[in-house]
Amino acid sequence: MNLDKALSNISEKNNFIYLTLALIMLLIAAALVQLLQDNVIEYVIQGIMVVIFIVCFVSLRFDRKWTHFLRGLAVVWIAAIAAKHLFHIKEMSILMLSLTFVFFYGTFQSLVRKILFSGQIDTNKLIGSVALFLLLGLMWAVAYLLLLELDPFAFRGLEAIPWEDNFSNSAYFSFVTLTTLGYGDISPVTPIAKTLVYLESVVGVFYMAVVVSSLVSSNLGRNAAR
Repeated sequence: MNLDKALSNISEKNNFIYLTLALIMLLIAAALVQLLQDNVIEYVIQGIMVVIFIVCFVSLRFDRKWTHFLRGLAVVWIAAIAAKHLFHIKEMSILMLSLTFVFFYGTFQSLVRKILFSGQIDTNKLIGSVALFLLLGLMWAVAYLLLLELDPFAFRGLEAIPWEDNFSNSAYFSFVTLTTLGYGDISPVTPIAKTLVYLESVVGVFYMAVVVSSLVSSNLGRNAAR
């Protein structure tokens, strides 16, 4: 009931705020579920992803192309989950990770158009720029999990365990890389893994430059209009 009430309050004036909170909830919950039993984690992560799907759908329903895309993606996602549990097909994990990556990428693409390249920057869009940063980190986190599914020895310090159990660890490594902190507890080993890591670092630096320039230009334009 509380979720229904919250969703009904989402408008074009606060939609990016709700989306950002949903992504933060995903990251925090992914860390907390590590305290649960292994056979529960998979269902918790999938449940959280469903909530994120719903919040993203409602938050970005003003973009018609995106809503059509998400409807189709949701159908394939549900079919993949059903096939994995009914037929115990291990390869479904790769498909589910691929769908998750496409979901984050599609959401990122929709937000870029709405936040960085349209109108003046307000509080809603400013917080939405945080959502863009979170989506970048999540996309790379999923890419690392996909790589681990294909090559268990791609990283040192990141075990090749079921992706639901590994999501928080992968997200941690992704954001450490995106912010160029580089603690060193997890490191790439294979050439493909190394390439993904340095590309994420480059994108992280480039994103900060784009956001700052966009905010500055928007502020200058607003001052000139007064």
